[in-house]
Amino acid sequence: MFKKYYHMSFLILSFSLFVAQSGFAQSKMLAKGDAAPVFNAKASLAGKEFDFSLKKALAKGPVVVYFYPSAYTGGCDAEAHAFAEQKEKFTAAGATIIGVSGDDIERLNAFSSDPSYCAGKFAVASDAAGKIAETYGLVMSPPKLGIKDIRGIEINHGFIPRTTYVIGKNGKITAVFSSETDHISATDHVEKSLAIVKGS
Repeated sequence: MFKKYYHMSFLILSFSLFVAQSGFAQSKMLAKGDAAPVFNAKASLAGKEFDFSLKKALAKGPVVVYFYPSAYTGGCDAEAHAFAEQKEKFTAAGATIIGVSGDDIERLNAFSSDPSYCAGKFAVASDAAGKIAETYGLVMSPPKLGIKDIRGIEINHGFIPRTTYVIGKNGKITAVFSSETDHISATDHVEKSLAIVKGS
């Protein structure tokens, strides 16, 4: 009886470890006070590709890392436009803005320079495989066939949940906003993050 129980416990433990290591277990979203994972990513500013480094950005001051589902879609467009309009206020507070999505760099080159959205005022980074999002405890949804952006172009990447992390210069997360859990609009992310960096 003991051997049978021991064998079952071993199998359950082995399966649990397999699930965790295989990425089937959903990550826990990082919270206020947690250390923000540093990352490097291909990014675009005003249509020009460059290598973004969170570590280098934090050396200058706080950083607003905002994850969004996709360029050229309703809420994401409104959010990017709002960040662009408030960019000078973020700069005055010493803060850097970086948007992160599953879009490839070609889509982001267009989005970052589009005067109706990022308007060349802040950078957006590509997380096509969802690896950066994963380190922050966010799970990218699988791509869905047939979904098109406002330009009529099919979106072939997964969506990252709309979540904003305000990171202090010390590398600690000072605030987190999620549209899924906090039930706030896309533009609320901008106002809330601006209030945080102004007060830091």
